Amino acid sequence: MRTGNEPLQARSPLKMRCGLALWGLLWTIAGTVAFVMAGRPEWAAACAAVAAVAAVDLSLVIRHIRQGPHYQPGKDIPPYEPDHGRNDTFGRRDTAGRRRKAGP
Repeated sequence: MRTGNEPLQARSPLKMRCGLALWGLLWTIAGTVAFVMAGRPEWAAACAAVAAVAAVDLSLVIRHIRQGPHYQPGKDIPPYEPDHGRNDTFGRRDTAGRRRKAGP
């Protein structure tokens, strides 16, 4: 259940995730090159696959950073309105707002 103050309390660590993805990308590229030079094509392919995953993650993180406050809210973004208990675990409420029976 949301408390309504998530933008004030929770911050998405996109800059840290960007740094870690870049660090992983650099190491996997270095590993790919090292394994190719050592004559280990299987390990080079594994490093290249992990490098591809890191590159995709890095591009998504950069995209989210550029999208602004939707993914990285600042202190000037007001908190969301809390749901005041309208939503239960599975969203099963009748029209009067009472919880429906969980069954057929």
